Amino acid sequence: MSILQLALKSLNNRKTTALLTILSIAVSVALLLGVERLRVEARNSFTSTVSGTDLVVGARSSSLSLLLYSVFHMGNATNNITWETYQDLTSDSAVAWSIPIALGDSHRGYRVVGTSQEMFPYFRYGNDQPLAFRSGMPFDDLFDAVLGSEVAASLGYQLDQDIVLSHGLESTSLQEHDDKPFRVAGILKPTGTPMDRTILISLEGIEALHVDWINGAAPNAMLAVSADKVRSMSLQPTTITAFYVGLKSRISAFRFQRKVNEYPQEAMTAILPGVALGELWQLVGSAEKALLAISVMVVIAGLIGMLTTILTSLDERRREMAILRSVGARPGHIFALMMIESMIYGVAGVILGVLFLYGLLFAIQPILQIKLGLQIAIALPGTFELLFMVAIIGCATLLGTVPAWQAYRNSLADGLTIRL
Repeated sequence: MSILQLALKSLNNRKTTALLTILSIAVSVALLLGVERLRVEARNSFTSTVSGTDLVVGARSSSLSLLLYSVFHMGNATNNITWETYQDLTSDSAVAWSIPIALGDSHRGYRVVGTSQEMFPYFRYGNDQPLAFRSGMPFDDLFDAVLGSEVAASLGYQLDQDIVLSHGLESTSLQEHDDKPFRVAGILKPTGTPMDRTILISLEGIEALHVDWINGAAPNAMLAVSADKVRSMSLQPTTITAFYVGLKSRISAFRFQRKVNEYPQEAMTAILPGVALGELWQLVGSAEKALLAISVMVVIAGLIGMLTTILTSLDERRREMAILRSVGARPGHIFALMMIESMIYGVAGVILGVLFLYGLLFAIQPILQIKLGLQIAIALPGTFELLFMVAIIGCATLLGTVPAWQAYRNSLADGLTIRL
């Protein structure tokens, strides 16, 4: 009988204790690999929120503030940009395309973004992916709206359904634009970005909502302009919140950025979204390191538990070791037996932990997509994760040297001695 077969039979004889030890290692492995997978996917989702956009331009503010309200739709702009300034800057010969956005309204806690038709062919996220429709099409009518996937799923909206937008950003606004309802013209596919939690309408639609508002105050019944009447009005935007810029050549990015930052008519800021996203991740990414450290400590605790279990069982196995010695097993065989048992604990714990992890990922992937907009890819373990697994198996085997050395030193006479 080989030492491996002997180790398996020995563990089978103590299967309850062995299974509990393997389970504790598996849980710690699943936690460690799960945190690592979440960390990688969260960073990928975060940094790929916007792709293919060379510059984001808004009113003078910090780069992080501009990034938050223009890309993540969090917070408010310090000021708006006049439409004339937008047209002047985007007429630069270096500009290939531009996407204006206007913020301010909401619907049941979801942000309403006014934009142009250029949003659909030119906006990119992830690995240079364009926006795609699950159903419907881009807005075409003045009162058309395109819903992000999370908005449609959480509110249960369907195509051609009427929705009423609210003034301001409160989830329970008291000022609703109920005289000008919008029709759901399209629903986007999930992107894993803030676009999933956005309602897109035209810039003219934004103007139509507020054409009869004066200084931010709702109109009274006598001054209100109906939806039918507003269609005949000139709805040229007067201001926008920010705009995305795609350049014909990235070589001109710094020149155009300097032009925006030094624009004499208005105080504005142009940022490189990739750089700003990196800066923002440095601020919010510290939590990932803390989670990873906690997971490593849990794995260490699991391995120490394994070591404790083996050491505790040694006193009960002294006679077993003595019998093995009496039938010809050398001290080296005893040492190898204990080492192989520790390695089996590590290998079985890692395999079971991986199975736990993938089962959990299959279960929570839809929930994370809907609730957090986080797309967790269910793929084979990466290089870093494989290194974690090998390291855990190596540590388990290495820790096995402690009980192996103690068993090695036990003498045959000591093992056969009956203790009173």
